[in-house]
Amino acid sequence: MLSALSRVLPPPTYLTMPSVGLDISDTSLKYVEFEPSTNAAAPKKIKRWGDIEIPADIVRSGDINDAQKLTAVLKEFKREVKTEYVRLSLPEERAYLFETEIKSNTSLKEVRGLLEFRLEENVPIPSRDVLFDYTIMPNQEDSKVTQVAVAAYPRETIQKYYEVCLGAGLFPLSFEVEAQAMARAVVSPDMTGAVMLVDFGKTRTGVGIVYKGSLLYTSTIDIGGNQLSQVIRRVKGNDLSEAEVTNLKNTEGLHRGVDSSDVRDALITTVSIIKDELATRMQYWHLRSDLKNRKISSLVLCGGSANLKGLPAYLSETLGVPAARGNVWENVFSLYDTVPPISRRVSLGYATAIGLALKNSV
Repeated sequence: MLSALSRVLPPPTYLTMPSVGLDISDTSLKYVEFEPSTNAAAPKKIKRWGDIEIPADIVRSGDINDAQKLTAVLKEFKREVKTEYVRLSLPEERAYLFETEIKSNTSLKEVRGLLEFRLEENVPIPSRDVLFDYTIMPNQEDSKVTQVAVAAYPRETIQKYYEVCLGAGLFPLSFEVEAQAMARAVVSPDMTGAVMLVDFGKTRTGVGIVYKGSLLYTSTIDIGGNQLSQVIRRVKGNDLSEAEVTNLKNTEGLHRGVDSSDVRDALITTVSIIKDELATRMQYWHLRSDLKNRKISSLVLCGGSANLKGLPAYLSETLGVPAARGNVWENVFSLYDTVPPISRRVSLGYATAIGLALKNSV
């Protein structure tokens, strides 16, 4: 059953149409589309993918500041991809997530009504101004209650993204929290415990906690790769190109070698702030989650800035939890059988778009 958040306005017949996963951030628009297939379990084949720059200040912290200019970017995307149907990510900064319980024998017809009453307790805006979706989590057969994960957004936020799409001649089939789409790409169905997703982007770091495939927590750290670039330029010189700075991040980074000690010393202060913020969120999660199997068992790193050399090892050592860069093809195909057209480093920035594209197979 799809809610207003999942289906907003398009008719149900649209849901059968091939669509493109479209991840809109403050700085870029990334897209991925798989070849249509009638077998959802079969390995996917990438039909097309790409990245279009979004000029500064058109989108800021997920809020659309200039709808007309963003519509122009989306028109460029449509000309390039020649598609009509898209699945969009929504900014984590605007999301409200909460978890609640309902009786296990509650009918699907009653669930939405019950959750609407609980919006006022968990979302600090009037329920009439909210659109929400929910996921019924896996439960033991003999349990008397069922856990439900709810994601809510201000109606105004979704309406803005919907209208810029229509203005560009695009029809959104669904909207989804960034971290939930990312989880669909990088979290294995066999993974146990809770997983912390760390989306290390250019302007900020998104944090999501996923348990049994459901996104239960999200927040944002206002530090991204751009701050690391500024730190490196202060040490190595302001005349460095962005490509040269990126190369220093990816080849020296947090490495303890003698030749790269100045870069590491410059970066470590900024990276340690991110580490402290992650530690605070882990502590909060563990205090509110009384079940042992909900403890965070691993960190999965995504986003272009997750390529920083030594970052997984540093976070593993300082946070005491295994950290690794995500495999964005985890639920797409086996890397033993398929060589993806996107390099490993570049692919980390496409996790959300891939997860959105996978929604066609769910």
